[in-house]
Amino acid sequence: MKQTRDAADTAHTTPHNHVAIVGSGFGGIATAVRLRRDGVSDIVLLERAGEVGGVWRDNDYPGAAVDVQSSLYSFSFAPNPHWRNTFAKQPELFDYLVNVADTEGLREHLLTDCEVQQLDWDSTAKLWRLETSHGPRTATHVVLATGVLADPLIPDLPGADTFGGVSFHSARWDHGFDVRGKRIAVVGTGPSAVQFVPAIQPDVAHMTVFQRTPAWVTPRHDREIPTLRRTLYRRFPKLQILERLRVYLQREWKVLAFRNPALMALPEREARHHLAAQVGDPELRAKLLPDFRFGCKRVLISDEYLRSLDQPNVELETGGIQAITETGVVDMTGREHPVDAIIYGTGFRTSRLPLTDRAYVDGRSMADAWGNSPTAYLGTAVAGFPNVYLMHGPNIGLGHTSVIHMFESQANYIAGAIGYLADNELAAVEPTVTAQQEFVADVERLGEGTVWTSGGCTSWYLNEEGRNTNIWPGSTFDFRRRTQRFDPTKHLLHTRTPAGAAR
Repeated sequence: MKQTRDAADTAHTTPHNHVAIVGSGFGGIATAVRLRRDGVSDIVLLERAGEVGGVWRDNDYPGAAVDVQSSLYSFSFAPNPHWRNTFAKQPELFDYLVNVADTEGLREHLLTDCEVQQLDWDSTAKLWRLETSHGPRTATHVVLATGVLADPLIPDLPGADTFGGVSFHSARWDHGFDVRGKRIAVVGTGPSAVQFVPAIQPDVAHMTVFQRTPAWVTPRHDREIPTLRRTLYRRFPKLQILERLRVYLQREWKVLAFRNPALMALPEREARHHLAAQVGDPELRAKLLPDFRFGCKRVLISDEYLRSLDQPNVELETGGIQAITETGVVDMTGREHPVDAIIYGTGFRTSRLPLTDRAYVDGRSMADAWGNSPTAYLGTAVAGFPNVYLMHGPNIGLGHTSVIHMFESQANYIAGAIGYLADNELAAVEPTVTAQQEFVADVERLGEGTVWTSGGCTSWYLNEEGRNTNIWPGSTFDFRRRTQRFDPTKHLLHTRTPAGAAR
């Protein structure tokens, strides 16, 4: 594969790379490894933190773990025979990503503590100009691998700035604060809270959990992986490959249930039994029972969460928050709950990917072009925005299996696009408007009547108009097929502008 270097930028000292990848979590690493294996070596990974890892570096709260079996929530090219649990804990996942970065030789491409602040497309030079905390850079191609779970969301509650105690988001856990013997308010009951609430409940003096909407919770069935099995995986790697395939097939068929809500009756029954087994108080059970179809919102998995709420030192509040005072949290009845700390388990800003509001073509950002309805061809490339690719873009999320499979599919598409341009001495590529619209139409068709769009709830999967902008409603088989080969007929291919010629 040929690699080109832009003549307009070799004449001065602005650092230039053929590919700049913003972010070094699962998506960024998957892309970097795929490109390197295709012979693309002029790569830089721009990481705003001091180490790789993304969401698994940042979310180090007590109890943090993955919700998909470890054998599948990992790269296909980097099986890990050392997983200690069926569902890996955060420290193991972080170590895994660090190890993959080291093993795959990504350190030489990594620039840490480098925050990308803005991107501007130079339509004459056919490259991206990046403003970073290390100064300006340029790149022919940019991959935004910032991830949809990068920027924590803290609700704007009246009086929050007057609180005299400690407050923090679960993704920015304050490890200097000792929860033992303290009165804690937990705001939010999403995937993070479901993990840290039972982890700290035995140690706190009292915990008030503020729940806006109950969620369906199913057992995790986590267990330690026996030493003998780990030894066999090390000695006979194909055994772990077969285990990964078994888990993949076991989970993949579940997409049929998400697409046919009537099939959700069985897992919903399991969730109801789990609730009844873990919570003895009938009034508390009623507060924890959703009134929407199983799967409409993200299904939570935990062996301990529901039980932890039915403890003497825990109180569940479902009426909402009126205000925060200097000493506590006031609920909608006017009652104040005195607390020493407020922990926000309120999720992330998921309406659009970070930096899309600062990626400009002709003065217009990608976020402005989207409005309230983000769309992208294959969830990865956007018409009108050449040579930029989105990892975990619109409609890449999944409800039934590992999103790492989707990331590797996206990396296939990105490598195909970049390789096609290099091999054909072209300057830039973007999907046609028609190709993008056809993909969006496929998403709408596949999503019609699914539990995500007709399950009777509002969720972060849907935008303000009720359109699914986050979930891929098909099988991962189908998505992999769509991304296996780059199709030039679905793209606008730009040649280089001759020196001195008009744009």
